[in-house]
Amino acid sequence: MYRNLEETIIDLEKEGHLIRIREEVDPYLEMAAIHLKVYEAGGPALLFEKVKGSKYRALSNLFGTVERSKYIFRKTWETTQSVIALRNDPFKALKNPFAQIRTGLAASKALPLKKSALPASFQEISISDLPLIHHWPKDGGAFITLPQVYSEDPEKPGIMNANLGMYRVQLDGNDYKLNQEIGMHYQIHRGIGVHQEKARRKGEPLKVSIFIGGPPAHTLSAVMPLPEGLSEMTFAGMLAGRRFRYSYVDGYCISHDADFVITGEIHPGETKPEGPFGDHLGYYSLTHPFPLMRVHKVYAKNNAIWPFTVVGRPPQEDTSFGALIHELTGDAIQQEIPGVKEVHAVDAAGVHPLLFAIGSERYTPYQEVKEPAELLTIANRILGTGQLSLAKYLFITAEDQIPLDTHKEVDFLTYILERIDLQRDIHFQTNTTIDTLDYTGTGLNRGSKVIFAAYGDKKRDLCKEVPKELRELEKVKEKSDFSNPRWVMPGVVALEGPAFTTYEKADIEIKELTTAIQKKGSLSSCPMIVVCDDSNYISDSISNFLWVTFTRSNPSHDIYGVNSFYKYKHWGCDNVILDVRTKPHHAPPLVPDSAVEKKVERFFEKGASLAGLK
Repeated sequence: MYRNLEETIIDLEKEGHLIRIREEVDPYLEMAAIHLKVYEAGGPALLFEKVKGSKYRALSNLFGTVERSKYIFRKTWETTQSVIALRNDPFKALKNPFAQIRTGLAASKALPLKKSALPASFQEISISDLPLIHHWPKDGGAFITLPQVYSEDPEKPGIMNANLGMYRVQLDGNDYKLNQEIGMHYQIHRGIGVHQEKARRKGEPLKVSIFIGGPPAHTLSAVMPLPEGLSEMTFAGMLAGRRFRYSYVDGYCISHDADFVITGEIHPGETKPEGPFGDHLGYYSLTHPFPLMRVHKVYAKNNAIWPFTVVGRPPQEDTSFGALIHELTGDAIQQEIPGVKEVHAVDAAGVHPLLFAIGSERYTPYQEVKEPAELLTIANRILGTGQLSLAKYLFITAEDQIPLDTHKEVDFLTYILERIDLQRDIHFQTNTTIDTLDYTGTGLNRGSKVIFAAYGDKKRDLCKEVPKELRELEKVKEKSDFSNPRWVMPGVVALEGPAFTTYEKADIEIKELTTAIQKKGSLSSCPMIVVCDDSNYISDSISNFLWVTFTRSNPSHDIYGVNSFYKYKHWGCDNVILDVRTKPHHAPPLVPDSAVEKKVERFFEKGASLAGLK
């Protein structure tokens, strides 16, 4: 396997998986724009050999396709899967111990290897020497987008109790003192957040090391949700087929395999504004105070390579990370949450906002009517588990004679909409936590969640075109602010509404809409109506529908209903209306710079490095 990024590049180039860009490229927007175009075309990894303002090369789109990613890890993939499976189900080893000998040897060889001194190939540099890549026009500065952020437990120091996570790092801009300070963005429940809180209680700074580059396995390790007790550094060794090598300098852990290492301290209570940053939901995460890291030293090995990615509206390169994680962890979620058969964080909706899940429903044999029961307990477990707790919308059901696949989004949602009892099966959680990157809620990290749980026999035939009751709304425009109804998928229709101003005004507007629909009589074939800014756009593709609907709404504030009611604190309706119009407090969507888009065309022209790739 690869010992470093250089070996990775040489092998990928030999196999036609990598192209070198020999022309000078500006790290301000140009490198990101090129990456996005090549990723969209399903193109190869990119090695930028001349980065303006830096002597270091940069690498992107390394994990741009699942096929390329699996090729990179082809020699250690199956063994690593086996070790993770053992951690999820240790009784496998007891059932067939001789079959696990190879797995055990692989795991023992993966233990981190401590060295006595810093490699001779490392030299001290400054933050300003790095490729300072600015990804989106409104970004607050340059960011590291593929960092491996290392911290140790202040109460149990040592590499086996360390955390390796991927948290974005801002290198310059805002109020940061260049070469002296950088910004760290992470949620308090993440591993480094736990370590920081322990350090705060002890009244001491937290020492942090940021590794950039090294074997691709180390990058993937930083985003893996590993079983309890399996160290990221051990996993990195297994997947790389080579022990994680490290030493300590000035009390900081240094990865000997990394291309770059930044060390520093996070002091209790010290923050500075971080952001904006064009994020994976397809919008900017805005400027907020986040922990400040005082830079101690920066190292680079000879001929170091700076890996980066660009995040934005899915799918992007991080989509491949999700696919790899799913394949490696296998049925880990089933081990963690009994009764769960499948959970799918829907990539088209920005991953975190929307979950589709299949559970078990074993209570129904004792009930006269099939309805969600066990599914509700499973739903609460899902929304209380790790990264899944960031979700706003959870659609959950159980198989009942018909096999289901949560990755077939239209089929899965159709199945639920055919069976859901809208007066019984919608369950809200209000004034709770949501993703830091989501600005649809009532404040940073604050919003709501909703569970749509469906089980039982089919209750309705779903519309396969716009019902006449909704088409007729257009015929009386002077009486209705809602127009241009468009069919999206079975049971879902989008309507254009007036520009959103306030929630008070929205309540009046939606009430007028529900009254108009009620006058038309029953509309059971259309259980979901989406009120939006542009119904043509939403109906143009399922990905547009999923992205707009679930990234631009806060369930508690933006879900309304035809004939809605409250009974014993429970809310229900005949038809759900989701108001997904853009609100004044929403973060702006990511829009490329048109001038830069034109400028980078030169790299794709005949005779240029990327000719014929677009």
